[in-house]
Amino acid sequence: MSAGSEWAAPLGEALRRTGISAEQGAPMGARTTYRVGGAAALLVVLEGLHEFEALAEALCALEAVPVMVLGLGSNMLVADDGFDGVVALLGSGFNYQRPEGGRMLLGGASPLPVASRKVAAMGYAGFEWAVGVPGSVGGAVRMNAGGHGSEMGESLVEAMVFSLEERQMLRRPAASLDLAYRHSNIGSAEVVVEAALDLGEGDPAISKARISEIVAWRREHQPGGQNAGSVFVNPPGDHAARLVEACGLKGYRLGGAEVSPKHANFIQADPGAPARDVIALMAMVRDRVSEEHGVRLHTEIRLVGFEDDFALPDQGSR
Repeated sequence: MSAGSEWAAPLGEALRRTGISAEQGAPMGARTTYRVGGAAALLVVLEGLHEFEALAEALCALEAVPVMVLGLGSNMLVADDGFDGVVALLGSGFNYQRPEGGRMLLGGASPLPVASRKVAAMGYAGFEWAVGVPGSVGGAVRMNAGGHGSEMGESLVEAMVFSLEERQMLRRPAASLDLAYRHSNIGSAEVVVEAALDLGEGDPAISKARISEIVAWRREHQPGGQNAGSVFVNPPGDHAARLVEACGLKGYRLGGAEVSPKHANFIQADPGAPARDVIALMAMVRDRVSEEHGVRLHTEIRLVGFEDDFALPDQGSR
């Protein structure tokens, strides 16, 4: 943690006086699926909407303190030095799935695999694909996550988003989110509290069978262990995995990081490996593909806390 986080102790104390859970120097990398990287200067858990307002008000009294929202950390790599800012987490009260007014409402903290199964059991179809994405609903909206022929934008009607900068809840129609392949315009200081989906009527038995097919396919074709899923966005008309494999990099190792022998667009981290090995391997793979194929790959992994001269300079817009 850098010396600039002297603000963390007084801010944490102020937030705790309002009833917000706030932990200084909390492990952050350990909360991601890579399980590497350092701590957050201050980590807060938001259990109710009034706590959003209290956090936003406290942040207004400080200058230039970076803020970000963390879901399940399934698409993130945290630097070894951590993040010298405030990390906000949604509490368990934002983990829900319920039909209302012809829509399916999903809390921002809902794990996608759980939400997929519960939605299917309630007789709704069109969200089965999400069982294979190990992230949260909020994170899925922010990155327009997808797989198996669908993505959030296919069924998203609107999202309720709390802006910590504007200090208010915003109703964001899907058309206003600039949704594209693994992209939205939701900022790092905006919390996706709820997503409203328009799903079709389904047969729970058929949906359950489809979910089982997706789970079996992913187990067969994608590695487990410490990774964050696909590292690079597929370039137009091609697949990042094909390009990486064509460079002979499948199974290539750099320190405690390895291009998966099972899927070339996955980079695995060894237990206890430093994040610098993972980012260095990402950069090496990107540069090799550029040299050999003339294609500049962009990462879909969210990079947190890296210095400008070390992070991938052309990281995607997320």
